[in-house]
Order: sequence, then C-alpha cells, then structure tokens
Amino acid sequence: MIEPASLLLFALTIVLGTLVLLKRRERLGDALRLAGRQGGRMLIPLCLAVFVGSALARLVPTESIGALIGAESGWRGIAAASLIGAFVPGGPMAAFPIALLVWRMGAGQAQLVTFLAAWSIFAVHRVVSYELPLLGGRFVVVRLCSSWFLPPVAGVLASIWLALT
Repeated sequence: MIEPASLLLFALTIVLGTLVLLKRRERLGDALRLAGRQGGRMLIPLCLAVFVGSALARLVPTESIGALIGAESGWRGIAAASLIGAFVPGGPMAAFPIALLVWRMGAGQAQLVTFLAAWSIFAVHRVVSYELPLLGGRFVVVRLCSSWFLPPVAGVLASIWLALT
C-alpha cells in the first residue's frame, strides 16, 4: 500500500511540474537537475541511516525500550526520552529512522513526541559543533535555559491528547 505522504508528494510533483512546464518551460530542466543533485546527496545518508536503525533494532532488546520509554513509563519515560533525544546525533535522516526504530520497539507515542522535541531543540552535537562556536556561550545558556522545559511539556501535552482521544 502506498503511504498517504507519498501520494501527496506525487500529486505535488505532478501539479508543480505541470505549472513549471506551462509557465516557465525553460526552467523545467533546471528544476530536474537540481532535484537530481539534491536527491543524490540525500540517497546515501538515508540508506545508511535506515541500515543503522535496522542494525540497532537487532542489537537493543525490545523490552528495554518499552520499559524505559514505553507508554506506561509515565513521567519517567518522558524525562528519559528528553535526555535520549538530546543526544541523538545527526540530522533528520539519522534521527527519524532512529525514532521509527524506538517506536516499533515499544516507545509510547507521548514519549516519542518528547524524544523528537528534545532532538529538535537540544541536539547536543549541534550545540557543540555550531551554536557554541558561532553564537557563543552566553547565547547557548540563554537559549537552553529558556527552552529546557519544552520537550517534557510536549510529552505531557501529547499524553493528555492521547488520553482524551
């Protein structure tokens, strides 16, 4: 079965490709070349990230994920997911296959929301590699002190949402 997101992307591709063809025909080749270059750069990291996620699934016992950040782990699971998410390295092509892996291994939905929020907001590797050197320690302290509570709040709100629906 084809995923709804894939169907949406396919429809957008057809619509936008047709618009470019009708309105700016000379730009269609540029758009296709750019898509090929960007797609080529993404293909290898995406395949590697999916493999890493699959390999981790074979190494990490499923029950340990469920016990640590499963749906029944409550606020402790939300706290653990906040910490784990902050230390997941890499961009979305690494983080999302890992997120899918931990979800399939028993992570609760609210804990997964927390995990992704922590990865998005804190990503220790980005703080060390980019933020500190480019923006300085004072900025990093201000940003982290003003946003440390967001991943747990996202997890709690997700828990409430899930309980009500």
